[in-house]
Amino acid sequence: MSVLAAMGLSYRYSDGTQALSDIHMGVSEGEFVGILGSNGSGKTTLLKCLDGLIRNFDGTVRIHGSNVKELGPRDIYSRVGLVFQNPDDQLFASTLREDVAFGPTNMGFPKKEIVNRVNKALSDVELEGLARKSIHHLSFGQKKRACIAGLLAMGQKILLMDEPTAGLDPMGEYRMMKLLRKLNRDDRTTIVMATHSVDLVPLFLDRLIILSKGRIHRQGTPEQVFAAPEDMRSVKLRLPQIAELIHEMKTSDGVEFDKIPLTVGEARRELLKRIK
Repeated sequence: MSVLAAMGLSYRYSDGTQALSDIHMGVSEGEFVGILGSNGSGKTTLLKCLDGLIRNFDGTVRIHGSNVKELGPRDIYSRVGLVFQNPDDQLFASTLREDVAFGPTNMGFPKKEIVNRVNKALSDVELEGLARKSIHHLSFGQKKRACIAGLLAMGQKILLMDEPTAGLDPMGEYRMMKLLRKLNRDDRTTIVMATHSVDLVPLFLDRLIILSKGRIHRQGTPEQVFAAPEDMRSVKLRLPQIAELIHEMKTSDGVEFDKIPLTVGEARRELLKRIK
């Protein structure tokens, strides 16, 4: 059974704009799923519906089999949490420790357990040693990880991420994705990530859902989704850069490849075959 599922999910903004149309999707426990789409495709709106922040939608969203419209805030936030694109919209306490402790404190955990949860969450996101630091003195990347720690401290095993690499430099992007993959693999945290960073997708994600104009356009493994370059362009997306190069060599230069590689390592192996 899916730990997170949407069936016939549709949502229209108050101005009449159709944001989502007939979304059917399921996420299994321990999956790392990417929602890929251009700006305005409905990625953030979909995450907010899955998290229960938006409830006046048509259709059904289920978390561990329970209808999200029938769950109270505490029931939802003990299971699933959303990390906003801008961490300044989510962080509010004076220090890092206070912010991460806010969730478990309001959930009524004993003081000793709160301390243990905060310490483990900070360790999980590699922010141990910064507990007393002012939120305003954290770097942008540290703030993003602080938001994740706040959700982990509440015991949430499903993380919804809205553009977690936005605003980060290339090394920061890689560190963020590596951290999420570690949480996914080591702690079996289920992650659904909205993104348009196609170059990082093949390295970390298990499955992709392509969203276009509020509808699911295509879904599958990165290899399956990126196997149709023209289809990607039709929804204003591109292939990973290395795949774009190989595709151009194949279509314009007549160089035969067994498959279109998605990573530098795969491309290197394919090119070495041709050289030899």
